[in-house]
Amino acid sequence: MNKLSRNLFIFILIIIFIIAFASSYLSLNIDNLAYILAIGIDKAEDNLLQVTFQFSTTTPASESGTMEKTPTITNSVEASSISTAINLMNGYMGKQLNMSHCKVIIFSEKLASEGISKEIYTLINDTQVRPSTNIIISKCTAKNYIQQTTPELENLTSKYYEILTNSSKYTGFMPDATIGDFFNCFLCRSYEPTAILGGLTTENNDMSDSIDSQGKDDVKANNSPIEGQNGSENIGVAVFKEDKLVGELSSLETISLLIIRNKIDRFLVSVPDPTGSSDYIDIYLTPKGSPKIDVDTSTPTPFIKLKTSFTGRIYSMSNNAKYLNPGVLDLISNSCNQYLETELSDYLYKTAKDFKSDINGFGKYALTNFFTTEQLDNYDWNANYKNSFFDVTVDTSVKSGMLITETSPT
Repeated sequence: MNKLSRNLFIFILIIIFIIAFASSYLSLNIDNLAYILAIGIDKAEDNLLQVTFQFSTTTPASESGTMEKTPTITNSVEASSISTAINLMNGYMGKQLNMSHCKVIIFSEKLASEGISKEIYTLINDTQVRPSTNIIISKCTAKNYIQQTTPELENLTSKYYEILTNSSKYTGFMPDATIGDFFNCFLCRSYEPTAILGGLTTENNDMSDSIDSQGKDDVKANNSPIEGQNGSENIGVAVFKEDKLVGELSSLETISLLIIRNKIDRFLVSVPDPTGSSDYIDIYLTPKGSPKIDVDTSTPTPFIKLKTSFTGRIYSMSNNAKYLNPGVLDLISNSCNQYLETELSDYLYKTAKDFKSDINGFGKYALTNFFTTEQLDNYDWNANYKNSFFDVTVDTSVKSGMLITETSPT
């Protein structure tokens, strides 16, 4: 092939590629796409779904050179399925909906209690939905949750959704619950799914009168003493048995869950002051390592041993206390042990007896006790977990905060 023929061949190939991909480029051009930040799914009448879409918009820089808070657009549609809702919204928006930047999926409590397997399968089957997308179960309607979400410290709502669960590492008040993990647990024999528990702040709901019954140190979303411009809040865990919502965990119970899962870096607890006063001491605890878990399935009633250890620093103190005194620190350490053992035991029995749901993943430790799949099926761990008994041991070593060593007056 001479040089002229080769150049002509290359030119023809280029023309073919341009023609072949021109329509694809035009349809997937960014100007023809509507990017979804959040999806809210509620139960509507006549067995329909109300699907709410939150879209991002762009805002140019203000005259002062600072970026203004970026507004969002929220639209809803009733349809028989999520796919139909997306198709209807495509026509209404005049653009193709794109879920590759969707950060959160919100289900209403009412819908979740009836089962969301169909919706989970639909979403996980969509290649645009990322497995890292967080799932929230809202105490209010999903539509209301989205409408009330107005981030105070972020100009971009997408950024707020993206960092939503970061605080779980140092507060333990919510899990990092993604649709990928939910789907895996839903299919798994040794794990049950969980989601983030969401709701409205005090000034935006009618539940403020029940705050006192919970206590300010142990709260849930939609029932906390928090007030602020951001009308939504996320505290606690939504507990599932298969695809149905069966219960909720408070903030302290969520800490227990994350301790067992080894998904928490540090957390604050208030323990009774063992020096004789009626005060409480705030202590920041850090796990020393992964908890040691042993599951005995030699009898029809599983026996589960949990051992965990922490180091702690005192963050608050009472009058006339000497926090470098080894005897005082030993008393505080023992108080922490008793407090955490009680909290963990109460939490574990709640998951077994009330929820009958192994959200802790003890089933994966039980798997090693069976030699065949038939033996595992006969034991039926997910059904048998409700018969479990627990033995919890906590070892805590508390140190003084070191800034103030004693509070006795001079």
